[in-house]
Amino acid sequence: MSTEFGSIRDEVMAQSSGRRFGDGLAVGPDLRGAAEVAVTQALGPLAGARPDLLCVFVCGSGDDAAAAGLRVMELAGARTAIGATAGGVIGDGRGVEGEPAIAVWAAALPGVTVRPVRLEAGLDMMETGSAGLPQPRADDRVGVLLVDPSSFPIARFLDRCNAAYPEFPLVGGLASGAGASGNRLFLDGEIHRDGGVGFLLGGDVAVRTIVSQGCRPIGPTMTVTRAEQNILIELAGLPAYVRLRDILGSLSPAERTLAGRGLHLGIAMNEYAEDHGRGDFLIRGVLGADPQSGAVAVGDVVEPGQTVRFQVRDAEAADEDLTELLAGAVAEGPARGALLFSCNGRGRFMFPTADHDVEAVRAGLRTGGVAGFFAAGEIGPVGGRNQLHGFTASVLAFR
Repeated sequence: MSTEFGSIRDEVMAQSSGRRFGDGLAVGPDLRGAAEVAVTQALGPLAGARPDLLCVFVCGSGDDAAAAGLRVMELAGARTAIGATAGGVIGDGRGVEGEPAIAVWAAALPGVTVRPVRLEAGLDMMETGSAGLPQPRADDRVGVLLVDPSSFPIARFLDRCNAAYPEFPLVGGLASGAGASGNRLFLDGEIHRDGGVGFLLGGDVAVRTIVSQGCRPIGPTMTVTRAEQNILIELAGLPAYVRLRDILGSLSPAERTLAGRGLHLGIAMNEYAEDHGRGDFLIRGVLGADPQSGAVAVGDVVEPGQTVRFQVRDAEAADEDLTELLAGAVAEGPARGALLFSCNGRGRFMFPTADHDVEAVRAGLRTGGVAGFFAAGEIGPVGGRNQLHGFTASVLAFR
C-alpha cells in the first residue's frame, strides 16, 4: 500500500513541478527558416510555459549563423539564452555534421536559479582570483560554459577555477564553427565573437555530470617511479618504453593495430583508491616513445608516485564506456533532459553515424529533451577536477 502511494505521489510531484524539457533540430541552407522550425519543436513540450533556459547551436557561417541564433532567441523569449556556432549539431535524436543545421534545447525550470556568465577574451588569469567566473552561491550546483578556443585560455581558466572553487563542476564545449568568419557566441539576445558565455545553475535542481572518455585499458596499472614534466622515464622501476613494449607485445594483432592508431595513457585521479576502474583515469594521448632513452612522452604533466595505465580507444570501447556510465547515472534516479557536448572527433569519424552519442544518451537516460553540439574540445569533471578533454562525450543530465 505504501509503495503504491509513493509511486502516485512521485508522479503527481513530477507533473506539478512544471519541469519540462524540449529539443528541436532543423536542416537546410535557409538557417533563418530552420531556426523557426527548431525553436517551435523545442518549445512544444513546454506546453506554453516560458523557457527559463534556452541553448542554441548553429552549424553555419558568419552572418547567416548569427542571424539564425538571434532569431531563435527572439522567438523563444527565454529568461536566459546561450549558444555557439559549431561544425555539427545535435537534437531531435540526431547528429548533423558539416551541413547547415540548427539545434535548440529549451527548459522550464521553476524554482531553479539561472545566472548568465560572460567571459571576456584576454582575461588575465594571474590577476583575477575568481578566474572570471562569478562566485558560486551555496545552492549553485553546476556551471555550463561555451568558449571560443582561439581567443580564450580555457585550460588556464579551468586550472584557476579548480583552485578558486574546488569541486564545483563545470561542463560544456569549445565552439567548433570557426572558418574565415570565426565563431559566434550567443548570450541573451547578443552576439559575441570571442571569449565565452555560459550560466550557473542553482536552487531547487538536481543534476549529474557524465564524462565518457571512450577508452579501455591495456596492460596493468603501474606506479610512475621517474618522470619529468610530460615525459615518463620509469614505470614500476623499469624504463617506460620497456613497459610499453612488453604490453604491446602481449596484445593480439588486432589490438596492436588499434594501439598503433591511437595509444593513450590513463592517469589515476585518486591515488588513495584501492581499485581504479572506469572513470577514475584522466585520459591523455601518448605523443611518442624513444627506444634509446627509454622515455615515453604524453599529453600532460605526470609526477612520480602517480598510478597510470595505458589505454586504447575505438568505437566499441567508446560505446561501452558511455553505455556503462549512463547506466550508473540513471541508477541514481531518472533523468528528464540533458545537454550533450560530443567531440567533433566522434560522430561519423568514430561511429557508423553521427547519431551514436545522442541515441546512446536518450536510451541510457531514458529521456528525451537532449541536444548539444560537436565541440572542438569538451569540458567536464574527472576525479573532482574540471578538465579539458578530447574525443569525449560530456553530458549534463537533469534528474
